[in-house]
Amino acid sequence: MKYLKFLLVGIFFGIVLVKSEAVSWYRIYEMFKFQSFHMYGIIGSAVVLGAISVWAIKKFRVKSIEDQEIVLPPKNKSYARYILGGSIFGLGWALAGACPGPMYILLGTGVFSMLIVIAAAMLGTFAYGVLRDKLPH
Repeated sequence: MKYLKFLLVGIFFGIVLVKSEAVSWYRIYEMFKFQSFHMYGIIGSAVVLGAISVWAIKKFRVKSIEDQEIVLPPKNKSYARYILGGSIFGLGWALAGACPGPMYILLGTGVFSMLIVIAAAMLGTFAYGVLRDKLPH
């Protein structure tokens, strides 16, 4: 019962993504071919909302659900890891037609081929965990 609110927010988020066509493979394909503004509008809106949220968290010292102050770590000066990680993420997104959140939403809508993508994502996460100490951070 304690986690019901998270389940309900997740279901609502899934409905919003399906209705906005953000999980549509065709919309993602259009985005990667620079043929439509639809996905860029959604992502751009999320970036603006995220920036405003981070500003508000810092300005008003917002607390978490556990009543602890949210502390954001300082920015990392190295961009190489972001470029490499973003490139790998983007390639996976382009190949699978879905990023991590929509993978589960698509599975919920009946796209059972996403089981392969989810298994590959879990394998990649496991491989990162095994190799983490040997990778440059």
